[in-house]
Amino acid sequence: MARLRLTAQPDFFCGDKVKLFGTDGIRGKANIAPMTADIALKVGMAAGQQFMRGTHRHRVVIAKDTRLSGYMLEPALTAGFIAAGMDVILVGPMPTPAVAMLVKSLRADLGVMISASHNGYQDNGIKLFGPDGYKLSDEVEAQIEARITGNQFSELAKPETLGRARRLDDAQGRYIEFAKSTFPKSLTLEGLKVVVDCANGAAYQVAPMILRELGAEVVTIGTSPDGFNINRDCGSTAPHWLSETVREEKAHIGIALDGDADRVIICDETGHIADGDQLMAMIATQCQKAKILRGGGIVATQMSNIGLEQYLRSIGLSMVRTKVGDRYVVEHMRAHGFNVGGEQSGHIILSDYATTGDGIIAALMILAYMLEDGRKLSVCGKLFTPLPQLLKNVPYAGGVSPLHKPEVKKAISSAEATLGAKGRIFIRESGTEPLIRVMAEGESEPQIHQMVDGICETIKNAL
Repeated sequence: MARLRLTAQPDFFCGDKVKLFGTDGIRGKANIAPMTADIALKVGMAAGQQFMRGTHRHRVVIAKDTRLSGYMLEPALTAGFIAAGMDVILVGPMPTPAVAMLVKSLRADLGVMISASHNGYQDNGIKLFGPDGYKLSDEVEAQIEARITGNQFSELAKPETLGRARRLDDAQGRYIEFAKSTFPKSLTLEGLKVVVDCANGAAYQVAPMILRELGAEVVTIGTSPDGFNINRDCGSTAPHWLSETVREEKAHIGIALDGDADRVIICDETGHIADGDQLMAMIATQCQKAKILRGGGIVATQMSNIGLEQYLRSIGLSMVRTKVGDRYVVEHMRAHGFNVGGEQSGHIILSDYATTGDGIIAALMILAYMLEDGRKLSVCGKLFTPLPQLLKNVPYAGGVSPLHKPEVKKAISSAEATLGAKGRIFIRESGTEPLIRVMAEGESEPQIHQMVDGICETIKNAL
């Protein structure tokens, strides 16, 4: 079996600059750089040193989802933080937003989530949260990378100041109570039958408990993780199982989370799927009615449908678009005073309650919306008709981007000119997977399909 050394990774180490962090932390194939035990060890040491401030006992909270490789990365990170002099609090499988909550609740200096979100078990990732519960800035990530690149570990703890590790036994209970506290005290889920798909991931225990304790009759799927089945044909990226189960069980609503439960997709009692755009429309409408919406609208990304933007405008609200990635949504929300934002994929950020996307809290908001409206979700949940939109992925292994090649630019410009003001083209390199994403939307579905297929073929030929 080939052995990997930290100093011999050309894809991640170029000269004196290490390339580890993407749009959502560090991510890659398990046991292949950068998702190896030796790199995780160095990330722990570097991040630990970065957040050693003052003379108090420093603490880091580490959670994970249900991937097999979590058993490798968790102890490696733990060793790194202990070597830096940090005490480690291990909470086991927990949603990403629970880490952000626990960092603040425990007055910790750092939080870590070991997860590759909606990806399959072969991948894994490391997400870092600062003491304020927010994901780290590009600047801080670059400083951590510099420590790793320069092998700057001279400030490691002395034998007498090494950290310690312990497990927090009541971590689940703390998050359950926190999530329940966001649901209106005047409402109950009694009388509702809810199907919840936990994607065989981090929320497989806490999500059903939260719904049951609020009174719902809960039907669970995707709650039998085995280390390999996270996100496999289930969860927010594959909601067909959810739709079928809702219809079979004659449930009132279905909730599908992803592997680390920071995103959610909802289906109504007919099995119809509502993506993040429809969820943001419902939540914005609810918050506007309650006069608690701040910023005069919501923050979304370039992927959100024009139909959402048109609906919000019709009720007097604005929609600001950011780059793709929930961190960019959060940054804009913080800078400009918004309290609702999210992505079409189901990352919904409700800053009155959480510092990052929280699929469970967003689902509770939708349940409250439905209960307060008093009608079935199929009636009250479709607030706009989305324009035809198509997204396709082209595998891309790196190197010189084909998006800069003349023939690709020409194909994109031609499609944009054809659509004019009646649609748009959006193309980007994924920040979490080796893919180029090609998206188009407009009034004519056949035309959109033709354009996307044409651009994808041009990109493939340019690789």
